[in-house]
Amino acid sequence: MILVDTHAHLYLEDYKHDQDEMIQRSIDNDVKYMLIPHIDTRTSADLHRLCNNYPQHCFPMMGLHPTSVKENYPEELTFIEEKLSTTHYYAVGEVGIDLYWDKTFFEEQKICFIRQIELSLKHDLPLVIHTRNSIDETVEIISSFTGKGLRGVFHCFPGTIEQAEKVIELGFLLGLGGVVSYKNSEMAKVAAAISLNNIILETDAPFLTPAPKRGTRNESAYIRFIAQKIADLKGVSLEKVAEITTNNALKLFRFPVSLT
Repeated sequence: MILVDTHAHLYLEDYKHDQDEMIQRSIDNDVKYMLIPHIDTRTSADLHRLCNNYPQHCFPMMGLHPTSVKENYPEELTFIEEKLSTTHYYAVGEVGIDLYWDKTFFEEQKICFIRQIELSLKHDLPLVIHTRNSIDETVEIISSFTGKGLRGVFHCFPGTIEQAEKVIELGFLLGLGGVVSYKNSEMAKVAAAISLNNIILETDAPFLTPAPKRGTRNESAYIRFIAQKIADLKGVSLEKVAEITTNNALKLFRFPVSLT
């Protein structure tokens, strides 16, 4: 069985003291491959160091996180454009709209999001989208690119079943993580209703730790708990969830790995 964590910030300070051990735990728990999202220039060196240290297991993305969109966003975008032109990445991400913490830079977030959508099309890379309190705004922007071949995932999907169906109609997958395991979770309803063919698994580590580890630091090894919860919701085996979601991830991100 092979599992993929399609979204994990494994280069953050949370892992400085045990990064090697944490990566090995993931591999030992069948999570062989981890997709690593970019945040901004402040964390870029750490992301690239991690992926260079584990080229067989950690695959980098490049993008500007919406909560990092500030007055200096033109410089951040220039950095991203240059990196995408000179280095191989597996997605443009993590990008999108976040209206939860601060709406001050909403217009700038939209500018950055649209520019990075254009970059994903230019480089033929999937888009990894962050939406928080913004799913309708995000869907509206994505809809304006219908028919252009845009593909990707709504990371840590936060919406309803109806919104999930709209996202799938637009050609995107749903990234499901630890929230599906929380008591009375709306995401559990989405996971139960949506076909496995439209789902990929993620931790968003170190955040959103799944039950039964909730309250501790999240890590990629915990993908097994997420996969098992989805298996229980759907009445299928863990191995079936692993097979389908891993194939979905391989198809979307096109990273060079073997399933043997």
